[in-house]
Amino acid sequence: MTSSTHDTGALAALASRQGGVLLTAQLPRPVLRTALSQNLLEKVRRGAYRWRAPDDPAPGHTLDQIRAVAQIEAVSRQLRSPFVLCQESAALVWDLPLWRVPARVHVVQQHRPGTPRPGTDLVRHLTALAPTDTARRRGHVVTSLARTVVDCARTLPALDALVVVDAALRRGVLPERLRDVLDQVGDGRGTARARVLVGLGSRGAESPGESAVRFHLLRRGLPVPTTQIPVTTRLGTFRADLGWPQWRVLVEFDGFVKYSTLAQGDPAKVLFEEKRRQEGIEEEGWRVLRVTARDLKDGAELVQRVLRLLPPGTSVDLERRPHLWFGAV
Repeated sequence: MTSSTHDTGALAALASRQGGVLLTAQLPRPVLRTALSQNLLEKVRRGAYRWRAPDDPAPGHTLDQIRAVAQIEAVSRQLRSPFVLCQESAALVWDLPLWRVPARVHVVQQHRPGTPRPGTDLVRHLTALAPTDTARRRGHVVTSLARTVVDCARTLPALDALVVVDAALRRGVLPERLRDVLDQVGDGRGTARARVLVGLGSRGAESPGESAVRFHLLRRGLPVPTTQIPVTTRLGTFRADLGWPQWRVLVEFDGFVKYSTLAQGDPAKVLFEEKRRQEGIEEEGWRVLRVTARDLKDGAELVQRVLRLLPPGTSVDLERRPHLWFGAV
């Protein structure tokens, strides 16, 4: 076994014990140069590198997500004063999906943070946290799951916040628990909007894409759609993503995962089954609108497509939900 091979194995083992992260102080300069030349390391922040795994990125994750988690691991090993991971950083540790992967790590520290350097990747918050507001997760001290959701609902753009709220409800977090935390937080900035988002959240939104479809429909005042609607057909009973049973209108979000990971190497089979499924649903008198990620770039056009399927005059009664417009996207 060569010295280089031995070094590589030792580094991989050390990285696996440290959440996939290595600090510059742990890397002799020749070893660091060799690892970089072999593309085994990727810099995630000053003084810290991410070990590139052979299956990079792991199934079900994106490189951006993996890098963001590595950034959190690096900050956790470099900060010397006590801290609590919060907001979207805590959401990542809790495995909550995010519409956009954060570029910075958010922490709560019990001292007044100084003025951050331009371009810093660390945001320090001076926030009071009750003992019940914190938890341990994967070796990190983080805000509790409910507090994390509430903080995201208060601070993130409305679309991003709804994605987190929906996912938390799907995880089993009760809306009443989120409202209790909001009561404890008080009437600070973003609290009113967070209450609206909690009220509009749905555990039936099974992906960020479905949450985004709901967001665009809700912010422009459409009636709150029902999620996971059972439809019985000659082929069996299917569940549609969302829609309005009273009008027999369904909206289906077609995400990339459906035709890649879930296809198990046979996207054509998935497409065929989806076509048969839709035919069976339409035979029962339902109208189906299919939406892709590209359609989410123009919420106004998406709403117009939906309105064409709803009863005439529906658009006359629409009232925008103002809390979904301020800092929306």
